[in-house]
Amino acid sequence: MKGKITTAAVVAVAAFTAGYSTLRAQAAAHSVWDGVYTADQAKRGQGLYNQHCAHCHGDTLAGGEMAPPLAGANFLSNWTGLSVGDLFERTRISMPQDKPGKLSREVNADVLAYIISMNQFPAGQTELPKAAEILNGIMIEASKPEKK
Repeated sequence: MKGKITTAAVVAVAAFTAGYSTLRAQAAAHSVWDGVYTADQAKRGQGLYNQHCAHCHGDTLAGGEMAPPLAGANFLSNWTGLSVGDLFERTRISMPQDKPGKLSREVNADVLAYIISMNQFPAGQTELPKAAEILNGIMIEASKPEKK
């Protein structure tokens, strides 16, 4: 019995360590320039954007009468220096304007992947996560940071 408990504990610690290492690697501070979404995710996000957001923010993300732009210089000047987590939480709790908070975290992440792609940031190999803790470590930067 004691051997089974020890084995179970070792397996649990190993699983936790592997998961924690992956989470920590994703949470390490980086920027939208590091390929934080996939092209497939952005494509899904485009359809969801068209369904839930375009009627206010416009087909080209240029904004509307009462909605700010989600792409271009004005968008970047408003969000540079903030995290993707900040944008995710703003979107999650206040959008769509007619039914704030109705969209799932998955839908919000896909829409944000589309928004990031429309701002000419590169795609990568890993989907944009839906966890705010990880998104808080991804900075929005208008200019590509210099590598150290």
